[in-house]
Amino acid sequence: MLSRTSRLGTGVAYALGYVVLIWAVHLVNLLFFGGTLNFFGIHPLDLSSLWGILTSPLLHANFSHLISNTVPGAVFAFLIGVSGHRVFWEVTAIVVLFGGAGVWLFGGIGTNHIGASGLVYGWLGYLLVRGIFNRSLSQIALGVILGFMYSGLVWGVLPGVPGVSWQAHLFGALGGVGAGMFITSDDPKALREKRKARELRRGRR
Repeated sequence: MLSRTSRLGTGVAYALGYVVLIWAVHLVNLLFFGGTLNFFGIHPLDLSSLWGILTSPLLHANFSHLISNTVPGAVFAFLIGVSGHRVFWEVTAIVVLFGGAGVWLFGGIGTNHIGASGLVYGWLGYLLVRGIFNRSLSQIALGVILGFMYSGLVWGVLPGVPGVSWQAHLFGALGGVGAGMFITSDDPKALREKRKARELRRGRR
């Protein structure tokens, strides 16, 4: 079991890593490629753009777009990172793949979707529900607090603002909720032991 200090350090590392990565990609894209890397977003129903599911979260249209994803993304990366490396990467992989696939299928032909906002929504979705499914009172409390703090983001999953990928927000959030429902790597010790005992009882039948 990781110590509290170690877990906090892991969270900080992921938060900083997230910020450094998206800012470095944006600066390289702007300074060396004149923004042309933004082509590598998700182009719905275009088979050649499937790689964009992985690259689109790293690309941003401008500094305003980048800044809007920096602070909440860093906060959520930290909060998930304190649960450990496995939890962070499981949640992130599910959000990126599910959210990206949703955008690719339903994003609208002829559009190009970029930005980390789908990932940010997915991380938030996970944080909102994970305490319910792993029966952790502290995580339920965190979800309630985040729900109040970021309640305004709910409008981002609805169509209405031109140029904003509400599909990325919606499917990213759904991916995060799914991760909160199905992963078990952040379950408290008591819940893991209860599950193990139940499996042993089943094995004896």
